[in-house]
Amino acid sequence: MRQTLDRLYTGALVLAAASFAAIAGLVLVQVLGRLVDRAARVFGLPPVGITVPSLAEIGGMLFLSAVFLGLAGTLMRGGHVRVGLLTKALPEGIARALEALVLVIAAGLCVFATYSSLLQAWDSWAYDSVSFGMVRVPLWIPQGVMTLGLVLLCVALLDGLVTILRGGTPAYAGHEAGEA
Repeated sequence: MRQTLDRLYTGALVLAAASFAAIAGLVLVQVLGRLVDRAARVFGLPPVGITVPSLAEIGGMLFLSAVFLGLAGTLMRGGHVRVGLLTKALPEGIARALEALVLVIAAGLCVFATYSSLLQAWDSWAYDSVSFGMVRVPLWIPQGVMTLGLVLLCVALLDGLVTILRGGTPAYAGHEAGEA
């Protein structure tokens, strides 16, 4: 089970990185297209007109995908900002109980956010909502990716909670301590 979860988190991180790479690639195409058009004008030629329609909108959707798909993997690798001043000052048993309480609250908030995101994606699908740009993207697609990222974050939070309750050290704590 541990390997499956770790592969799931890693796969989501790979997809997040691919989203960032896609943003970079699209922006590069747009910039090169402008440079080619300027060079054509310098030589008295008509501009080629290489452009990426709805770049800002598509880039925003890819950025949303990257952020939400990266949440779970980043948490499990100790990349989220956590304040351990209090837990490090407390006795281990109390610190573990506090950690478990925080994970329960965080998981509860994450479940609520996931449910809300799922409802919005469902409505977008049911009403055929699309983006306003030149490229009409069905809104349920980026909203569905966002929901998937939130589901993975919920799984990661519950993973940490189960590990704490079993007496183990969650992966994010190991990474923060430099043990992983």
